[in-house]
Amino acid sequence: MYVCMRPKGSAEKLEARRRLAATMLAKGRGIREVARTIGAAPSSVKRWKDALEEGGKNALKSKPHTGRPSRLSTKQRQDLLHILKQGPRAANLRADQWTCQRVVTVIRRSFGVKYHPDHVSRILRALGWNSKKKSSLPSKRKAARRHTQWSSLARRHR
Repeated sequence: MYVCMRPKGSAEKLEARRRLAATMLAKGRGIREVARTIGAAPSSVKRWKDALEEGGKNALKSKPHTGRPSRLSTKQRQDLLHILKQGPRAANLRADQWTCQRVVTVIRRSFGVKYHPDHVSRILRALGWNSKKKSSLPSKRKAARRHTQWSSLARRHR
């Protein structure tokens, strides 16, 4: 049974796999035998064989998957990193910590580009910017609750 999914591995590894299949096909092995040996579907091996016959070994090269280009240029990303390092106060925000929403505001103000806050985290990670975990200090509510628990306990033992 064959599953129709892209195999795991880098583009280079998958290209090497196709080249191995081409070598085996050139030695006269059958499509099904090659498919079993390299762990591919026979339809894929047939497609590779057809591409090899039409375009030669260059037809088996991996093709880049560029995706949508970034709305921020490399220079703008570096400028954003500089702004982030200076802190929210330097960016005219009334805050002491960065949030995705605040970064969205800075990007819009500085570069005229609008991002959704959920997608800004990808940009920040790509820049090497790590999110800080929340402080382990208890909140005021927890501290107040602990205080009331202690005071009621103290009353019971009087």
